[in-house]
Amino acid sequence: MTELRLEGVSKVYGANGTGTSALEGVDITVRDGEFFTLVGPSGCGKTTTLRTIAGFEAPTDGTIRFDGREMGDVPPERRDVGVVFQSYALFPHMSVAENVGYGLRFREPPDGVTVDDRVADLLELVDLEGMGDRDPDQLSGGQRQRVALARALAPAPDLLLLDEPMSALDAQLRESLRRQVSRIQSELGITTVYVTHDQAEALAISDRVAVMNGGRIEQVGRPQEVYREPATRFVAEFVGDNNVFEGDVRGRNGEYSRIAIDGETFSLPSIPDGADRVTFCVRPGALSQAADHNRLPVTVETSEFLGETVRVNGRWNGRRVVLQLPAVPESAELTVGFAPDDAHVIDLDRD
Repeated sequence: MTELRLEGVSKVYGANGTGTSALEGVDITVRDGEFFTLVGPSGCGKTTTLRTIAGFEAPTDGTIRFDGREMGDVPPERRDVGVVFQSYALFPHMSVAENVGYGLRFREPPDGVTVDDRVADLLELVDLEGMGDRDPDQLSGGQRQRVALARALAPAPDLLLLDEPMSALDAQLRESLRRQVSRIQSELGITTVYVTHDQAEALAISDRVAVMNGGRIEQVGRPQEVYREPATRFVAEFVGDNNVFEGDVRGRNGEYSRIAIDGETFSLPSIPDGADRVTFCVRPGALSQAADHNRLPVTVETSEFLGETVRVNGRWNGRRVVLQLPAVPESAELTVGFAPDDAHVIDLDRD
């Protein structure tokens, strides 16, 4: 398989590189056999990054390397990359089997097998065995997406790129298909870059995640790291529900630091010397009515029943606060708190 490396990749649209900036200094290393996901809001540069990897876009600056080999002068058809598009892009005049085998018109099947055997193996891999004679319009959205995946895998590419492949599917089908994609990627061990705007999908399916914003990488890490230890305020607020606070550092109380917010004092794990202001976050599930520390009165505005829990939107001193409670609150006012160790420091301002 292939290690992918992007080094200082930028992309500017417009004459002489003076137009709209889509990517700014993107540095990414995707390890051999890794399932790596680019996640972020619309317009953040995810798809542009994918297109530069595939060779459909040329970066304005920076380099892209496959196993150390620079790809600047290598056209898309010679990059040994399989691409699955959001729109599936199946050929309507071809059968399912013909669609899957299309790439084998230009390249011999791997391992010395015949084209028919390779197509049959892939249809079995994506759970479409026996459907090779059907037309694409006879398939469901999920089945068409699996045909597109099989077609991308047919020439045994070194790198698999998937651009929002499940965005058009309903939630239940999307969850089922992402499990299948994860299984197939794991079985084949193919280096994979996946693009999505769905944070839950990114966390569930990936070995590592890169969170993008405004053409830049905000954080790269394992899903647990990105969720529990966001590196920036943007990541904290984009990846799942979160409560972000800012306060002044007022010294220490034993192993904890005292933080003042609107005249109220909170305890956080020890802040390094020299910091006078701190930004920190607390996940909704860490705010509890039973907590003894860091208590704050919340005015309930709305409650949403989510099955196992209730998502509560409220206000504290004019600030939005999100809670995750086991039941709908019985009153419009409640007091919750959080343990100091449940707070994660995002940023420090120093004198």
